[in-house]
Amino acid sequence: MGQTINPFGKKIIKVETEFCGKTLTLEINRVGFRTSASVLVSYGDTVVLGTAMVGSKPLNGFDYFPLSIDYEEKFYAAGKISGSRFIKREGRPSDDAILIGRLIDRPIRPLWPKGFRHEVQGVASVMSMDPNFRPDMIAMIAMSTAFMLTGAPFDGPVAGVRVGIDSDGNFKAFMTADELNKGKLDLVVAGTADAIMMVEAGAQEVSEEEIAKALEFAQEAIKPAIALQKELVKKVGVEPLAYELTLPNDDISQRVETWLSGKIGEQLRKPYPERNNIIADLRSDMEEHFKEEYADDYESLKGEFNDAFQMALHKDVRKGIIEDNSRPDGRELTEIRPLSSEIGLLPRAHGSSLFTRGMTQAFNIITLAPLSYVQLVDTMERSDERRYMHHYNAPGYTVGEVRRLGSPGRREIGHGYLAERALIPVLPNEAEFPYTIRSVTEIMSQNGSTSMAATCSSTLALMDAGVPIKAPVSGIAMGLMMEGDKPYILSDIADAEDFAGDMDFKVTGTAKGITALQMDMKVHGLPVAILKKALLQGKEGRIFILDHMLSTIAKPAKELSQYAPQVQSIQINPAKIREVIGKGGETINKIIAETGAEIDIKDDGMVYIASPDKKSIDAAIAYIRGITVEPEVGAIYKDCRVVSVLDFGAFVEILPGKEGLVHVSEMSEERVNKPSDVVSEGDRVTVKLVAIDDRGRLQLSMKAAARELDTKK
Repeated sequence: MGQTINPFGKKIIKVETEFCGKTLTLEINRVGFRTSASVLVSYGDTVVLGTAMVGSKPLNGFDYFPLSIDYEEKFYAAGKISGSRFIKREGRPSDDAILIGRLIDRPIRPLWPKGFRHEVQGVASVMSMDPNFRPDMIAMIAMSTAFMLTGAPFDGPVAGVRVGIDSDGNFKAFMTADELNKGKLDLVVAGTADAIMMVEAGAQEVSEEEIAKALEFAQEAIKPAIALQKELVKKVGVEPLAYELTLPNDDISQRVETWLSGKIGEQLRKPYPERNNIIADLRSDMEEHFKEEYADDYESLKGEFNDAFQMALHKDVRKGIIEDNSRPDGRELTEIRPLSSEIGLLPRAHGSSLFTRGMTQAFNIITLAPLSYVQLVDTMERSDERRYMHHYNAPGYTVGEVRRLGSPGRREIGHGYLAERALIPVLPNEAEFPYTIRSVTEIMSQNGSTSMAATCSSTLALMDAGVPIKAPVSGIAMGLMMEGDKPYILSDIADAEDFAGDMDFKVTGTAKGITALQMDMKVHGLPVAILKKALLQGKEGRIFILDHMLSTIAKPAKELSQYAPQVQSIQINPAKIREVIGKGGETINKIIAETGAEIDIKDDGMVYIASPDKKSIDAAIAYIRGITVEPEVGAIYKDCRVVSVLDFGAFVEILPGKEGLVHVSEMSEERVNKPSDVVSEGDRVTVKLVAIDDRGRLQLSMKAAARELDTKK
């Protein structure tokens, strides 16, 4: 039995409820005595510690909410030690941990008040993990609970659930990883008691209608976890935290709006980049105007003037859409920006494409390699291989900024993952296409929805490379603005609409259905009915973009690039793998050295041979077949090497590593006194396998082979 009072005399408080088939438990006052709030969340064998720290005063000079949320993988939680030979302690977060941190952040961030500049940190640490259960949604509940317990102005709670479709076609929460991998949907939904805040999904061409039904199922499923958090907060008697909001100066906001009157509106309804140039000139003119008016005080107020200017632009964007159905660049609500695309731009790349939508441009390059080049993934949850990788890069010049180059940040990793997830359902399996595939998107210019441009350019480059994808995939970013209860849904949003809007929604798919989905709400959640409407409008946009892509390349190229490695596969008996590898790898290293081919052997006996030279592949295949083929009684083996000559006969190698005896009586139709009179070591002879005795020894005959060959003549 655990203690009920902590060392400081505080009572340990625990609440629990049934949640998606198991008991969910929230417990406080056992650990984390110096945090603003901490909570241990248990669900089956999974235990997550959520800790929250909230600064007592707002930070000066910040024009954004300084919130950070991290997800900490602990190998001990899964009973593992890192498989790396050199690094055994946890270090830099894995891509999976970064993505889960973003997943938790996205439904939580919009629920803090505008102008809140107190520094806030949340850390979700996985302490114990059931290997058949992903702990990310429990970590989300832990973070939401911790923030609720701080008394800070967090308008939660939120909770999340992972939904799949079982073998009977029913929605099911928290399926095992194996069930999700075999199913056609892996959907994460997070929300409050009344509305959905965030959606992320990978799918096997699932329809928009089915996704909408899954959202309804998830919205209902999260309610017990939300109610439990409220129960704990009430039981603890959380006191509201004193805080200050850093809000725009009303006087400055009014002055900026008055100055801009007559300068924005219709005058700004211009295509990009003309609109951007007008805004840049307006900002410069505004600064000159107010510098003169405020003199030496302007520098200290410059940030507030910039905030007021940006806020006025956002209001103008919303006003144009809601009142005039006119978007910032003059498009209709469902209109897609101008599209263009090219393939085969890089002569030495295995596949390449350039996809342009408005001012957003993505250059994608495909590289193919043998399966031995797969990425080994070793995390708390996974120890496996990654055969397809999508990497996304967006340097500062893509947004017209001077920015230091460095390793990819959370945004780059997230965008690359979304584009990667979009294509995985249509990739050929290893047996069909035995290659490791690396897709790299180099963003050339940004003005909204680069992850969807990365998806489209990746599809084009894969087809240019000759990768036999099952169907082409396109992607689109949708936006939304709410005016009361009326939604204004925008297809193919640009930056200005994204910043001023209430939802950022990205969806990818084939002509048949959705392959990946990501929705983030900037308001306090949206009902499923509105999200369904956005999904259906998004489908129209996706198909429009897909038709354009197919006009550039209709299907995958028939042949690979001449610079791509050739890969062939053969199946051998798994029991023979040891013979092919040899003692200490001696045999396989010999094959590689003699043929120049790269060889990768799987546990099921599938062997992949790769080389730029087909002769090298053929030689390696012949060598491996020679090792693995079983000797066949009655078969004739030609050009076999005499290994040794003894008094009673000669040993002959009929297959690599397989020798048999030709008795002196089986060497010739005529009497032979000594075997050395007929053969010498190193000679090449033709023999017939006449028998295999009960000890597996091979009995060969030169005489029977000659007789049979003469008869055939």
